[in-house]
Amino acid sequence: MDEAFFPAFFNSFFIAFGVMIGGSLIGAGLATFITGEQVLTGITKISKNLRIWAIIAAIGGTFDTVYSFEKGFLNGEIKDLFKQFLLILSAMGGANTAALIILWLTQEEIQ
Repeated sequence: MDEAFFPAFFNSFFIAFGVMIGGSLIGAGLATFITGEQVLTGITKISKNLRIWAIIAAIGGTFDTVYSFEKGFLNGEIKDLFKQFLLILSAMGGANTAALIILWLTQEEIQ
């Protein structure tokens, strides 16, 4: 974690947000349009499945987070543990915000 905390916090939020919006609107929207399926339903379904991947992409997709948790628990460095928790929470907030915007735009219910 070489980056300062607050830039990493905002990066985590907006990376998850961007993965959700881009993956759902461009990826699923274009794919369902080309295959002739219902576009808005496809966008909504993909946004539900893409949420966890957006969070993983936002926190780096590596073992740095797991290493920081291990360091926090085993070495008693609660500060690093708390920082990683806040970064994951920020990524979850970004993914959830994007999912709400997608639901608002599509007016579909995820089932």
